[in-house]
Amino acid sequence: MSKRVHAIYVGSFFIVGILSTLLLVINGYQYYATPLVDRFFNPQNSLLEPSGLVGEGLGVVGSFMMIVGVVIYMIRKRVKAFLHFGYLKNWLELHIFLCTLGPVLVLFHTSFKFGGIVAVSFWSMTAVVLSGVVGRFLYVRIPKTIQGQILSVQELNDIGRDFSRRLQADHHVNDELIRMIETASDYTKLKKETLTNSLTFLVKDSFHMRKTLRAFGKELKSIGLSRHEIRRTKRIARSRMILARRIRLLNVMHRFFRHWHIVHLPFAIVMFVIMFIHIGVVFAFGYRWIF
Repeated sequence: MSKRVHAIYVGSFFIVGILSTLLLVINGYQYYATPLVDRFFNPQNSLLEPSGLVGEGLGVVGSFMMIVGVVIYMIRKRVKAFLHFGYLKNWLELHIFLCTLGPVLVLFHTSFKFGGIVAVSFWSMTAVVLSGVVGRFLYVRIPKTIQGQILSVQELNDIGRDFSRRLQADHHVNDELIRMIETASDYTKLKKETLTNSLTFLVKDSFHMRKTLRAFGKELKSIGLSRHEIRRTKRIARSRMILARRIRLLNVMHRFFRHWHIVHLPFAIVMFVIMFIHIGVVFAFGYRWIF
């Protein structure tokens, strides 16, 4: 998948998600803003209440999206026959889209009122979504191949040396400028790897990287490189520094990503168990939506 196709792929998720949510808010605001005791008399009640044509449909579609989002990602990730069926990061993006928009539709299905065992499922769903955001934050900071396989420290160091070689051989960057980038990429003397130190490090390093790249750009300009060549060279230098940052954070991100599953998975199981019970009860009482 080329960069342009990938941008369209991800952008379509944003557009569909935002437009769907706006459409639901605009068309249903009057109903959802009506007090619960007065909703029965609202003209939209027969459509937007949880058992209404639209309301029940939102629950069906939202639940289906979450089930599909979890199943296809788990199959792609764990079944060997599908390991080379597209890039894992693209399947993760589809998983995030389906498991984000799905809960939004379910929220509108409830018409913002829920209680009893359904409330447990809803708050479990909320916890799953929020923990998913945290999981995504951790996941993207663990270096991986284009197929989604996690890289070792040795492989990362080899990539770092290749970046330095490209700066020197392909872009004729002198040894002094190479040392500037290598020094800025030296994270071996940092404090103990805790989550707090790592998050602080990410913030400070962002400013440190910008400052170093500005100085690097000025030096490149002084040796007579063109604007286009400076941009290309700075891009490689930035990649080198980001790679060094990820090597520094590799262990702590691995550790917290393993802990993250302890939170994410149980909430997901609770959510789906109660959701299936809810669906079973609904069918037992004769609700069939459009079927």
